[in-house]
Amino acid sequence: MSARYALVPVFVASPALAQVSPQSVGAGIGFVAGMTMAILIGAVIGWLASLIVKGSGSGLLTDILAGVGGSMLASFLLPRLGIPLGGGWFGAFLAALAGAVLILFILRLVRRA
Repeated sequence: MSARYALVPVFVASPALAQVSPQSVGAGIGFVAGMTMAILIGAVIGWLASLIVKGSGSGLLTDILAGVGGSMLASFLLPRLGIPLGGGWFGAFLAALAGAVLILFILRLVRRA
């Protein structure tokens, strides 16, 4: 076998990969659990934000998207404005709620126009 063929890596996903590298299985399970938690928490935050905005019922999907999107917006925008996200989980919850309220408020303005 020549040296040039020995340098080509072969990536094959098989059940044997789980035995060789259990971290890959744990990472997959962690991703699914993390996405499930993001959807559930996003739904709660979006529902609370829709109560604050007092719109005409946004619906579950819009609430989830507003909650997750508000969390992403707050984690991106607030540090750039010089507002720290301190306070642990409660501070992050309030920041995500503020972001979701902002998103629902913008959606409400767009729907009126």
